Amino acid sequence: MVTTTRDPEVEAQIQDSILNATTPEADETTSDSENVVMTLAKSKQEFIAERAAKRAEKKAANRQQAEGRRRAEHSDSSSSEFDSPWLSSENVTTVESSPHEPSRIEAHLYYAGLRANGRGPKLIYRDSSDVYVEPTGPEEYKRLMRLVAVPGDHEFGNEGLWERVRAKVVELLDDKKIKITCVDFVRFTWLEKKKDGEVEVDEDEGEDDGDEEDFDYDSVPPIKPIEDGDRHYSNPTIWVGVVPNTLTADTAFDATKGIRGFLNGLNVTDIDIAYRETVPKSSVSRPLFAPVGIVDHRKDFIDPVSVALSLPIAGLKTTMQGTMGPFFHVDNTLYAITVRHNLFLADGGNDEFTFNTSAPKIHVVLMGNPAFTNYLASIQAEIGTLIDSVDAIEKKIQTHTSNVQRGIGLPQSQIDLNTHVAERDRLRGKINALRDFFAVIKKRWGKTTRRVIGHVVWAPSIGVGAPPHQYTRDLCVVQLYKENFSNLLGNVLSLGPEYTSTKLKSLLYECDDVKSTFKYPTDGLLPLRNILTAQQISNPDNKNVAGDPICRAIKRGFTTKTTVGTISRFMSFARKYFPTGNLESIELPILPHENETSTFSKGGDSGSTIVSPKGEYISLLTGGTNKGTDGSDITYSTPFEWAWELVCKQFPGANLYWDNIEAFLAA
Repeated sequence: MVTTTRDPEVEAQIQDSILNATTPEADETTSDSENVVMTLAKSKQEFIAERAAKRAEKKAANRQQAEGRRRAEHSDSSSSEFDSPWLSSENVTTVESSPHEPSRIEAHLYYAGLRANGRGPKLIYRDSSDVYVEPTGPEEYKRLMRLVAVPGDHEFGNEGLWERVRAKVVELLDDKKIKITCVDFVRFTWLEKKKDGEVEVDEDEGEDDGDEEDFDYDSVPPIKPIEDGDRHYSNPTIWVGVVPNTLTADTAFDATKGIRGFLNGLNVTDIDIAYRETVPKSSVSRPLFAPVGIVDHRKDFIDPVSVALSLPIAGLKTTMQGTMGPFFHVDNTLYAITVRHNLFLADGGNDEFTFNTSAPKIHVVLMGNPAFTNYLASIQAEIGTLIDSVDAIEKKIQTHTSNVQRGIGLPQSQIDLNTHVAERDRLRGKINALRDFFAVIKKRWGKTTRRVIGHVVWAPSIGVGAPPHQYTRDLCVVQLYKENFSNLLGNVLSLGPEYTSTKLKSLLYECDDVKSTFKYPTDGLLPLRNILTAQQISNPDNKNVAGDPICRAIKRGFTTKTTVGTISRFMSFARKYFPTGNLESIELPILPHENETSTFSKGGDSGSTIVSPKGEYISLLTGGTNKGTDGSDITYSTPFEWAWELVCKQFPGANLYWDNIEAFLAA
């Protein structure tokens, strides 16, 4: 390449020629001076192109640095969760590929949709027959998968067959030295996008059905939404979780042959086996307010400071944030249940704790400092949004007032004016109510010590595989200061503002031929009564759209608020790895609702009470299967029936119910 010396004056003279040049080549009629100009123009264009390339390289380097910082900030999550599958071949080291290993894109996107933001765990290996069609780029339609429960009448539900299979799977995988974290029994569903095509139009479809004035809305039956695609369901799947970066597809394939041989010996067919990366994770003054009605301006913010269940709690001297479970009493003393890991540091020892008056108290506060700060910020943000809405409505009021005064568009302009004035006044009332509420909260509980609501009196050591059921024992009992709970209503679960009564009912009961036993309470508070036994949990009285027996569940937690999920009758195996040894347990799994995009729980929801649509106690939320911040694809819990037995043994006379709560509070 010939380098041309560029004189600044010459550069200035030829600038216009460069910008207007359509070709860098000189034609037959160009003069020598013109050729010089064109040569310099070509050199200039090359220079600009080189500079643009360098800028692009610099931008790419900056993006890589930003990605590195982002991964460092999310160091609690496996690197596989944050690696983009859309890497060019230049950035990927070429190695000999295994015939059993999914492609990079399939590994990262096969389970997309199981977690928040369209994410999912990384696939290691699967033996299912479905063909995964890879999207050609990040902008193309991406198939989103959902978890669904295996029908309760599956043959694995007979005579403890699943328990035998699960134990054998664990044994076979241990023989292969595979670092399993959990073994679940689930199904998957997804919607395949329809191919573009033509449709036939019914020529009679547009004919007039009669006078619009004669139309009777109430005579039209409910219209069910139609999915735009083909719904697919997988076979029931033995879904194995493993520690990230510890298992290859070849090893998984080899282990699967042993599992398949065992299943063949049982004459069991139509079962898939799959492996994914995942880590079981734990999810962590003045009188409290009474719950408010659904029309109260404070309804969106009252739950964290009211006496309804699922209070957000933390230790006075620890940073973990969790959720308070149900209240109970022994004689005239008020207590509440939560999980130990909400209030005790993981590296602080695991000895059983029993309160001794000679030792310092482990105080429990209403919301830790970060949670309380964010709570106040959320109220301020809502006030700001309402003020913006009022400003926008004021401009519309001015327009409608002018139209009315000039007689334009009457009478509709007058109706619009009245509507907007009423809405402005309503929003102003809400702004004033929230401002007053904010001031009370800030003054009443601004100091952490003013938010102390009780102290720990008993916390058995955290145990997994606790006999006789091998459940997780993660319990903590807090003695509450009654003066903080003078508005106590007993054990009532706030259903919160997240769902309307119609939406919540549709999630709980989808099948038309199953009579709904859920009645949305007029005050939005679901009274809790009765404890479901393991046998009752395994024999649901509800069905999903496909007609399969199903058990729906509700919970309200600190992080994800009110969510609806599905209880699987097939208990899961979970294992946690520590330097001192492994801890194994049997867990009651809750799957996210297949029609909801969010997860059933996230960190901070631990301790939440999981209940049936009738308000029956099902379980106590203890953790899940994702170590990141996107929420758990499967939530793990301990049956409340067993947890309550432990509490009653430690606190004779414990009672979840009150005959006269006013007398109890006055005593």
